[in-house]
Amino acid sequence: MRRRLFFFWLLLLVPVSMLRAEAVRVRYPEGTVRGFLVLRTLEGNALADGDLFQVVSGDRVTCRVVFHFRDGSVHDETAVFSQRDRFELVSDHLIQKGPSFPHPMESSIDVRHGRVSIRYRDDDGKDKTFEEQMTLPEDVANGLLFTLLKNVRRDPSSTTVSMLAATPRPRLVKLVISPVGEEVFSVGSAMHTSIQYDVKVEGLVGFVASLVGKKPPTTHVWVLDGEAPTFVKAEGPLYFGGPVWRIELASPVWQQAAARKR
Repeated sequence: MRRRLFFFWLLLLVPVSMLRAEAVRVRYPEGTVRGFLVLRTLEGNALADGDLFQVVSGDRVTCRVVFHFRDGSVHDETAVFSQRDRFELVSDHLIQKGPSFPHPMESSIDVRHGRVSIRYRDDDGKDKTFEEQMTLPEDVANGLLFTLLKNVRRDPSSTTVSMLAATPRPRLVKLVISPVGEEVFSVGSAMHTSIQYDVKVEGLVGFVASLVGKKPPTTHVWVLDGEAPTFVKAEGPLYFGGPVWRIELASPVWQQAAARKR
């Protein structure tokens, strides 16, 4: 069980003292957003339909991402964060349940009060709970990865942030974000340039491999470059030990056009 449960994306087991992390500065403030996403296999088969809801009140942003799977599973995460000078997490709540998640779990983080709660189902089907009081750093990035990637600078070779992982007991870890190059994509006849970022562990591969039995995968994220950067695509697992899936922007299908095709 300790080898499978992670909060979101690459929640990887690296001792905190090995890498220096700090909160990402706000370069592009977040606004009110409603978006549509699709979760696919790498072969292109659709697994889940996603919704992005984001609202702003003062300097506080609430962002919720929900994936409804074809098999009835649900991935639902709500992150609340401030964006004064740096992005700082206020709270995060994650639910993963259904056939697509072998070990259903629910986690919550209250950064200001240092409260962390994890409820999960172990290999024997028993529900267990961890409630802990922790001193959390200002750069903890649960639920903020895509937002941070729109704001990190490419001139440093890498950016390191903290995340809180469930192993299943909560533990602070580090994620290393590195720009790896540009990639061109098209929307209709228009060409655009994206920046690909890798999110992975640097060093201590032997320690991680001995703990989980294999090298943790790297998450790849593509962000549109330019004056208004935005998320384009991501490839990585939603839970540790799970398959690598792709998140993309979804295109609307109009009912009248669908009826004409039929």
